[in-house]
Amino acid sequence: MQFSDIFMKLWNNGLIQKGIWETVYMTGISTVISYILGLPLGVVLNVTDRGGLHPIPWLNKLLGLIVNFFRSIPFIVLMVSMLPVAKFIVGSSLGNGAMIVMLVIAATPYIARMVESSLQEIDAGVIEAAQAIGCSNLQIVTKVLIPEAKPSLITGGIISMVTILGYSAMAATIGGTGLGQIAIVYGHQRSKPDVTWVCVLLLVIIVQIIQAVGTAVVHRTDKRIRQ
Repeated sequence: MQFSDIFMKLWNNGLIQKGIWETVYMTGISTVISYILGLPLGVVLNVTDRGGLHPIPWLNKLLGLIVNFFRSIPFIVLMVSMLPVAKFIVGSSLGNGAMIVMLVIAATPYIARMVESSLQEIDAGVIEAAQAIGCSNLQIVTKVLIPEAKPSLITGGIISMVTILGYSAMAATIGGTGLGQIAIVYGHQRSKPDVTWVCVLLLVIIVQIIQAVGTAVVHRTDKRIRQ
């Protein structure tokens, strides 16, 4: 059977549409929640670091230890170990809700470090200028650090979303849905590699769309590019 025939068969069955929607849904929701949690965590890591706006060594080390702990665990192992947590939060260890919980747990520490790195790239002179005119630490964070780091934060968001997309495909190994599930259940387990390659192609297309949209947004927000 030709590649196009395989695609049309899956399309007519509604599997492709459902798989794309579930993949995009899980990736989008997980990215938003992870950034809501990871952004302030990354800001705190930056602010409390040695040389930060308000150094608190013990807090920085504690948060850094927690972040590094979760980042050091391979995603497939983390998923299995977090199944009870997902069941406690959403009432089930299967389905989109449980997968989103595990994706958020895996992605939040990763995003926190990316945010911390983005804030560290800001010229110290900009911060010193804000301090010189009497800005509080909170004002510096909200009106200087985050706005100045916006292009880098958006770039980090693109990278994080692509990473979470890959995680969502792996989540199919323990009951997740989406294109990963189609590739495993209808492709691998039934010895139909063409089905797997259809899912791979669709995942590649989704990544390209995310990258293209993200790059366009970065170009519109980066003052250095417009100059």
